[in-house]
Amino acid sequence: MKYAFLALLLAGPAAADTCPPAPDHARALRDLVDSAKTAPDRAAGMAASDAMWRLWADAPDARAQELLDRGMARREAYDYPAALEAFQALVDYCPDYAEGYNQRAFVHFLRQEYAAALPDLDAALARQPRHVAALTGKALTLHALGRQGEAALALRAALEMNPWLAERSLLPALEAQEDAI
Repeated sequence: MKYAFLALLLAGPAAADTCPPAPDHARALRDLVDSAKTAPDRAAGMAASDAMWRLWADAPDARAQELLDRGMARREAYDYPAALEAFQALVDYCPDYAEGYNQRAFVHFLRQEYAAALPDLDAALARQPRHVAALTGKALTLHALGRQGEAALALRAALEMNPWLAERSLLPALEAQEDAI
């Protein structure tokens, strides 16, 4: 009995450093994508987008949520080094949580570090294929890298999930550049 307690005591800190799985919002995301696709107007489409954001930003536990919130607050304050630090800590703690990668990519994008943003966007999409914002971010990043054909493909895929995205206005220009290549 004494050894069982000791084993639990020793296992405690290790368990505290383990991120639980991200909440399973697959069904809700599928329903929101369907809502966005069939939305009768931009307001309804954007309401679906806002609801998607709430799901993506639902971190696995309080520690992950605090890191996500801190990183987003630092990003909004234009303190990009502190934002990257928070998002790196989030990715280290919760390597299976897509939003940590997406937010880190966004900071890289804002710093015009496009080549650094792309792997994070791919990591976010590998973990959450219905992450419309990460897919849109990938399109914008590819565009910034001069990879217009790939950018058009990514943006088309995002628009298939939500045709009301503001970035849809970029598609004709991407397609024109894609055709010129």
